[in-house]
Amino acid sequence: MQNLQEIHSRQRRATYFILALFVLGWGFTEWNTVFAGLILGTLFGLYNFWILVRKSKQFERAFVEGKRRISIGSALRFASGIAAAAIATAMPEQFDLIGTVIGFAIPYALLVVERIIYHVRQQ
Repeated sequence: MQNLQEIHSRQRRATYFILALFVLGWGFTEWNTVFAGLILGTLFGLYNFWILVRKSKQFERAFVEGKRRISIGSALRFASGIAAAAIATAMPEQFDLIGTVIGFAIPYALLVVERIIYHVRQQ
C-alpha cells in the first residue's frame, strides 16, 4: 500500500502536466478565458489536495501521540473553493466560471483514475 505522500507526489506531477497543457491551450487558442479558468481552478484544486495531505499527516501524528486535534482543514478547502469561484465571478473577462469549477475538480478526478489504475495493477 502506498502512503499518502507518494500518492500526493504522483498527483502533483500529473496535475503539473495537465496545467502545462492548459497553458498551451491558453496561449495558442482563442478560448483564453476557458483555459484561464481551467488553470485557476486546477491551481486551487491542487492547493486543496495539498491541504488535505498536510492535515491528514497532522491528524495521524496527533493520533499516534495520543493528543486530540481540532482541524480546520475542511473549512480551508471550502473557503478556497469559494475564493476560486469569487475570482472567476469578479473577473469574467479573464476567467470562465465553468472552466474554473471543472479545473477545481481535476486533481480529484486524477486521484480517482490513479487509484483505479493502482488497484487494477495489484490484481
